Amino acid sequence: MPAATISAKGWIVIPAEFRRKYALAPGHRVAIVDYGGVLSVVPATANPIATGFGMLAGGKSLANALLEDRRRDRRREETH
Repeated sequence: MPAATISAKGWIVIPAEFRRKYALAPGHRVAIVDYGGVLSVVPATANPIATGFGMLAGGKSLANALLEDRRRDRRREETH
């Protein structure tokens, strides 16, 4: 497992294999995420909303599933 050392200024060098794997280049921004005892370096996106848009397209609509459940409940209540 590659390791990094923190400099006196708090800098960390990301190993070259990870920079290549995640296409990180000088000037790219990363986010540091604290998962409660685990720090993660996550490539930051320029526009996270645009990046995430459509990620769940084509899957089951949870809103439609909820509406269908409510319709079934309503029919069940009307028959009892």
